[in-house]
Amino acid sequence: MKILVTGGAGYVGSMLISKLIKKHNVTCLDRFFFGDEYLKKIKSNRLKLIKDDIRWFDPTILKNIDIVLDLAALSNDPSAELNPTNTYDINFLGRSRVAKYSKQFGVKKYILASTASVYGFRNTIANERSKVNPLTTYAKANWQAENEVLPLNDDSFSVTVLRFGTVYGVSPRMRFDLAVNIMTYNLFISGKITIDGDGSQSRPFVHINDVVRSYESVINANSKTVGGEIFNVGSKSQNYTISNLAKEIGRHSGIDYEIIHKGTNDKRSYQASFDKIENELNFQTKFTVKNAVNDIINKLQSNELELTKKTITLEWYKHLIEMKILIDKISVRDKIL
Repeated sequence: MKILVTGGAGYVGSMLISKLIKKHNVTCLDRFFFGDEYLKKIKSNRLKLIKDDIRWFDPTILKNIDIVLDLAALSNDPSAELNPTNTYDINFLGRSRVAKYSKQFGVKKYILASTASVYGFRNTIANERSKVNPLTTYAKANWQAENEVLPLNDDSFSVTVLRFGTVYGVSPRMRFDLAVNIMTYNLFISGKITIDGDGSQSRPFVHINDVVRSYESVINANSKTVGGEIFNVGSKSQNYTISNLAKEIGRHSGIDYEIIHKGTNDKRSYQASFDKIENELNFQTKFTVKNAVNDIINKLQSNELELTKKTITLEWYKHLIEMKILIDKISVRDKIL
C-alpha cells in the first residue's frame, strides 16, 4: 500500500515509519523541526520525504495514496500553551485540512492521532462513549479535530480516531519530556524521581512499540470495523497513579531511589477503558514500563541517549524562535556573513 504519514519524523512517527517501510511505500510529510537524520539513514526507494506543513502543503501529494496516518501536531500541553493560536491552527485546522483533502483525492483510510487527555478529569473509568472534559489547549484542539474528521466517514472513506495514553519508550527522535522517560532519566542521573504534588492523579500509559502496533491493527482491519470509530489505546494494567508509576520505575531500575514531591497535583486525572480495542480489533499491549526502563537505562549507560534541548519539545521550540529572532536582527539582505 501507499501510506502518507504526517509528522513522520516525530517521536512516534519515526518509529512508525521504520516499521511500515518493511511492507509499504511510505511518504513522510513533516516540518523536520527535530531533523531528518534518522529517516535519511533508511536506504529504501519505498520512502519519500516531503518538507512541508499540514496547514499549506500541496494536496496533490495525496493522489494515489491509500492510507493517511495524521500525526502532525504540537505534541504536548506545554508546547500547545506556547502559542494557543498556532495550536488551534495546526492541531485542529491543519489536521482537518488533511482529512478533507484525503477524502477529496480518494484516500481510502484516514487515522487521526488523538489523546486520552480529552477526558481531562474524572473519577470513573472513561470509555469511548464517555463525556469528554478537555482541560488544556492541547486536549481541546484534539477534541475539535475529532469532531471535524469523524463526520467525513462513509463507505468509501474510513475515518478512525485513536486516543492514546501517555506514550513512553525509546525512539530515534527521543523525548525526555514524557513522564516515564524523564523519571527514568532523573533516576539514572541522580537517584531521585520528582513527581507533581502527592502523585495521586491518574493517567493511562502506553509503550511506543504498542502505539505502532495499534496503527498496524487499524491499517489491517476491515474498514467497516474501524470506520467512524474511536479507540482508546493502552491497557487496564497501565492505568497508573503518578506515585505508583514512580515506584514501578524505581522497582525495575535496579537503582536505589528517592521520590521527591514538588509543587501541586496536575489538574488532569483520568483512567481509561481499553475493552473496545481488545474486543473489536483483538489488540492487547505487549510492552510495559519495565521494558522501557531497561531500554532507557541501557542506552544511557552506553551513551546512545542524552538529554538535550532537542529532547524537550518546548525547549527546542523556544530555541528555534530565539534563533530566528537573532538571525533576523543580524542579517543583512538575508545574509549572516
